[in-house]
Amino acid sequence: MSLISQNAVLKQQRDKKLDREIADVSPIAHADEEVGPVDELKLKKSKKRRRSNSDDSSKQKARKTEQEEMKRLEGFLFGKLYTPIEFDKDTYGDDDGQEQVAKDAPLFFMDRSTSNEMVVFENDLCAMGKEDLSEERKPVWVDEEEERTEVDIVRVNRLRKLRKEADEHVISGADYVARLRAQHAKLNPGTEWANVDWKYARRGISEDESDDESDLTIARGFDGAEGDDILRGNDELVIKGGTKLLPGLLEYSRLVDANAEEPSNGPINSVQFHRNGQLLLTAGFDRRLRFFQVDGKRNPKIQSIFMEDCPVHKASFLPDGTEVIIAGRRKFFYSFDLVKASVSKIGPLTGREEKSLEVFEVSPDSSTIAFIGNEGYILLVSSRTKELIGTLKMNGSARSLAFADGGHQLLSTGGDGHVYHWDLRTRKCIHKAVDEGSITGYALCASPDSSLFAAGSSSGIVNVYKREEFLGGKRKPLKTIENLTTMVDHIKFNPDAQILAISSRMKKNGLKLVHIPSFNVFSNYPPPRFSVQYPRCLDFSPGGGFMTVGNAGGKVLLYKLHHYQNA
Repeated sequence: MSLISQNAVLKQQRDKKLDREIADVSPIAHADEEVGPVDELKLKKSKKRRRSNSDDSSKQKARKTEQEEMKRLEGFLFGKLYTPIEFDKDTYGDDDGQEQVAKDAPLFFMDRSTSNEMVVFENDLCAMGKEDLSEERKPVWVDEEEERTEVDIVRVNRLRKLRKEADEHVISGADYVARLRAQHAKLNPGTEWANVDWKYARRGISEDESDDESDLTIARGFDGAEGDDILRGNDELVIKGGTKLLPGLLEYSRLVDANAEEPSNGPINSVQFHRNGQLLLTAGFDRRLRFFQVDGKRNPKIQSIFMEDCPVHKASFLPDGTEVIIAGRRKFFYSFDLVKASVSKIGPLTGREEKSLEVFEVSPDSSTIAFIGNEGYILLVSSRTKELIGTLKMNGSARSLAFADGGHQLLSTGGDGHVYHWDLRTRKCIHKAVDEGSITGYALCASPDSSLFAAGSSSGIVNVYKREEFLGGKRKPLKTIENLTTMVDHIKFNPDAQILAISSRMKKNGLKLVHIPSFNVFSNYPPPRFSVQYPRCLDFSPGGGFMTVGNAGGKVLLYKLHHYQNA
């Protein structure tokens, strides 16, 4: 075979081999060739495979984008909680170092992002250097008019107290605002507990001394205490105010009248605080029993009850706070149930002919109600059944009563000028003695702890006795108070027996507050430029913070005593 023929054969073989490779690789058939069913099926499967792969990749990209967006939003709202801690490349330059970091990373961490205060750690303090962390916050907005405004504090009488010097007349607006704030803080010292100094309890503890993670804050008054000691001990964290009330001047301020929402149409005969210190009872000759919520600002009225056939001479809560006893110049009395909001009429009492039950007292244990009857009789009524359970008889007429010793003893005085002590368990008189200088006794009151009692007479004399010494035979009073010149008809100790209030309804401004145990009258009450009119009744709140005075004009005056923190 010639060389030419051999080349032709080789060329033909190469062409055939190339055609077969093109046919195997290319999925596209020639137009003039017929495609078999097997090749067509393979073509469809390959197309579906490519389409599914492209769909999966697009879904993965969308899911990844959605996760990144969610983490970005969560990091924006709640802080970068999902961002891992990153270190500088200089610290760990290779992959082994990064693997070591991931291996030594803590499993838990303290989330401090929810604290209201900016948390500063010791490492941050070192990095920040000598920057001042206690820099005061600057006001967001400043009124430029305050500097240009001038206020005359002499023209208005109530602004004269803002003067620092006697000849000071005009001050700037900014100074006026500052003095008003200072005056408010002076009159309302009870809000000082809200001024908290936030300090870190880990002062002076180095990094190698403790690994405690607790960051404690210490309030004012406990700066010298260690934070751990506060939590580990069982000492009281609140320091109770045990300061004594000083004589001389009484710090007080007059508030909105307790019955300003609905004044009485007649004289007020009874005012009394509920045991919770917020509910106040008022009653008088207008035959209405009113309840007010005392807050010192609005004193809203809660309820009013009309007694159609009984002008109220006296109304009183039971000490347990469940009922109100209402009495007048009638042979019956009423009971108002605070829980059921129902009024019950009780009486006349079985076997008695009294036409008036207007004077009564309730025992501190809420078990007995003592009414003054005719001809020196004292009627004992059960507060549970409202039935007569016994009587006591004085030599003269009875005018005033007072319970002592938790309700086991009863004191009485009246027309013969004597003070009687009764044992209610045996219903017998255990002691009787003359009230020094008294002709007729009209008022009687015992201190909450029953250690003292005061007796007022028709001449305006008030004698204060120590009860144990009086029962032991000592007739000399601790103090004789002669600041009133007319009949004393109301005496009241405040809850801690540091103030004794005495009043006479027959004289204008006939109300005095006496400091115990110095027995000196507070010289700044009643205020010289304001009249309490003719006082008829008064009461102190359970915490001693409020004092109310009911007068003949139908008003209930309300005062705040700044020495006491609670109502």
